[in-house]
Amino acid sequence: MARIDPTVRLTLGQMRRSLGRLAAAGTAILIGTAFVTATLLAGGVVTRTTYDQVAAQYADGDLVVFDSRGTLTTGDVRTIRAVGGVAAADGLRGTYAELNHDGRTVYQALVGAPSDRRLSPLELTAGAWPDAADRIALPADVADLFGVGVGDTVSATRWLPGAKPSMDERGPDRDGGRAGAERLTVSGLVADPSHAYAASGGVAVVPRAALEQRVVREAGGEAPGLRTVVVALDRADEASLEAARDALAAAAPAATGVTTPAEYAEDVVAGLADGQNIIFLVFVLALAGVSLVVAGLVIANTFQVLVAQRARTLALLRCVGAGTGQVYRTVLLEAAAVGLVSSVLGLAAGALAVQGALLIAPAFDLGVTLPTTVTPSAPVLLLPLGVGVLVTLLAAVAPARAAARVAPLAALGPAVPPGLRGSGRCRSVVAWVAGAGGLVLLAVGVALGTSGRIDVGLFAAVFGGSVSLVGVIVGSVFWLPRVAAALGRLADGVGPAARLASANAARNPRRTAATSTALLVGVTLVSMMTTGAACARVTMDHQLDTRFPVDLQVAGVRPGPDGATGVPREVGTALRGVDGLGAPVRVTTASVERADGAGHVPVAAVRPADLRAVLATPADAARLRPGVLVVPERVARPAGLVGARTVTLTGAGGSVTLDVVHTDSLAPQAYLTPHDLAALAPDRQAAQLWAAVDDAADAADVVAAAQAAVAGTGRPVSVTATVLERDAYARMIDVILAVVVALLAVAVVIALIGVANTLSLSVVERTRENAVLRAIGLSTAQLRATLAIEGMVIAGVGAVLGVVLGLVYGWAGATTALSALGEVPLVVPWAEVVVVLVVALLAGLVASVAPARAATRTHPVTALAPR
Repeated sequence: MARIDPTVRLTLGQMRRSLGRLAAAGTAILIGTAFVTATLLAGGVVTRTTYDQVAAQYADGDLVVFDSRGTLTTGDVRTIRAVGGVAAADGLRGTYAELNHDGRTVYQALVGAPSDRRLSPLELTAGAWPDAADRIALPADVADLFGVGVGDTVSATRWLPGAKPSMDERGPDRDGGRAGAERLTVSGLVADPSHAYAASGGVAVVPRAALEQRVVREAGGEAPGLRTVVVALDRADEASLEAARDALAAAAPAATGVTTPAEYAEDVVAGLADGQNIIFLVFVLALAGVSLVVAGLVIANTFQVLVAQRARTLALLRCVGAGTGQVYRTVLLEAAAVGLVSSVLGLAAGALAVQGALLIAPAFDLGVTLPTTVTPSAPVLLLPLGVGVLVTLLAAVAPARAAARVAPLAALGPAVPPGLRGSGRCRSVVAWVAGAGGLVLLAVGVALGTSGRIDVGLFAAVFGGSVSLVGVIVGSVFWLPRVAAALGRLADGVGPAARLASANAARNPRRTAATSTALLVGVTLVSMMTTGAACARVTMDHQLDTRFPVDLQVAGVRPGPDGATGVPREVGTALRGVDGLGAPVRVTTASVERADGAGHVPVAAVRPADLRAVLATPADAARLRPGVLVVPERVARPAGLVGARTVTLTGAGGSVTLDVVHTDSLAPQAYLTPHDLAALAPDRQAAQLWAAVDDAADAADVVAAAQAAVAGTGRPVSVTATVLERDAYARMIDVILAVVVALLAVAVVIALIGVANTLSLSVVERTRENAVLRAIGLSTAQLRATLAIEGMVIAGVGAVLGVVLGLVYGWAGATTALSALGEVPLVVPWAEVVVVLVVALLAGLVASVAPARAATRTHPVTALAPR
């Protein structure tokens, strides 16, 4: 029978006696490892989903022939179809049509019917594909809106260029902007399960020849070039793919390249991210790294507790012949076992978490098709295991060295726990240099960012902030315990428990600093992200307000007898009945000529009171009055009005000289009063309606109701809802913030395990002291209160300092990154700050429960007895 090495046997025995304490360290590394596993798997899901979304429009095609210049022709498509081994090929092209039925109007994107089922991502849910020019397959939601089904008819408006009116059997075709109608029979209903056309709001399908005729008519007789042709092969094995690549490249020499849909999607995504298509994964892995660093601090504290509890045992082992190396290896072997077991459990927990998220994700209608199962790979399996074990071993090195230094004579004396080496002058110098130097570099980065060097400035700010945080952590052993003690003294009036807690917090500076620093790191990052997001939200809201100052715009699209487009009055009446939408304001737009012939100025004429009611930039509305032209920054340069104080405009009604008032708005037109425009163009009719969406209302619901109200009038008008873009940015920031804070909250949870470990070590070190206090009258309730206040002080100091640092780092980062958008104000997210502080204090209180039970379980007489 094989003999077990004495070191291994000793390690296993010690682990059995310390399972409760090891569970805390194991939990910390389990959470960190699960974090890394979930991050890697989620990154893979995001990458797969992004690629699949881009490639969705190519359906089950085998190859994509593309030309970034858009010079492929229908002749090239015919040539590609004739290549040997090609089963089918379609050029990807689309257009729009105005569809009408029963007083409702929808502007609908159109695509051609596929020549092969494999070349379309759409699914036919009813009826058949259109096979004649007067047939159309509608999306199910459009059919529901119209109340039609297979076999019913809808009307489609055709627009033709030219100047000569004509008439045919399908209705009047009045060129020069006049419309003709054609009747289309609904041949089928289609669905888009892969969301390939989500950006277009869904598509209807017409015969490919009919689509080409529409495109040619709209282009004035010559169809524009194609950018992409998707190809299906007779065989899709590797040899056939490679042969087809070469043949297609030769058949279409104008093409930029021939690739598979997956490869093409990867190139597109990389291009969108400027070649950095793994930035999301790297970013989240950085957060996972933070959680593992915090876990390392917790594990180091845990093993300090174990070494302290075993001080007499370790000394006895030295007395009976155990060497320093054997004791050292015992601690490291224990750490390796804990790290391996916890990492395996963390790997399983992370995989299960991501798999569970994939199973419930379809219930939320995310608008993208997610994979149904996780796809583990070698890096996903090996990296979390390796990182978990390595972090645990590194965290145990210092406690192992402390255990090896236990003298044999310690077994004969009072139980004094071993400590780590104190801090020296070198640590102080490093802390000051890193802290001060990092802050200076952070300030330089902010200055560079605000001066236009955002790339260099952002790098300097991030690097400077990281260095300064390292300085704070290194130097925390000097000042953090003193701050904790000072904070504890604020509660001295509560009683002896508070005074004892204050003294205990400063008794072991190294351990108190390590524990509070773990929490400080997590809270700093949470506070930084919430502050940065709050600053970014305010800045981007202002930017969106200046670029899109009107929530909802309704414009006429069909010219009247005089050639001008106007909004029918019944449209305004319908909008007034929409809940959550302010009263629509009629606006007259025009492009007026400068009297000096220096160019034209796009203007919008609206009454000052009406402008104040609908404009998101109240400063611009406040400047409008008779005789004034409010000129946004976006209009000033092309109109030649930069720095101008007055301008003379001319029109059919005469000339008007106006005072120019400049604003930083990015609106596409200048503002003047209707009276001033009437002097230039007296017969100009209102071409738009502007309206504001109530802040308390759901913008998407209001816009949908407005579109339904407009469609119900049967009048062809366009509805532009810039409020949805503003809301989309706000939601994007909120989602990113929620994800980041949730991820960083893992680090805070791990840090709170460290608070419990520190209090447990405090109980071990002060066993006899606590017994003396109990013997002279300190009650069990007061002892529990002492540990509770100590835990709250340690957690509170880390949380408060973390919030302060996070505010500085968050504002500096937002200022550097968003300086090109304008001034970035410091926005303190008070709600999040209060939540972080309250959670930290409550967690410190909860962390004291187990140590307090251990302290009160020991009878004073037993604790005072000689050992």
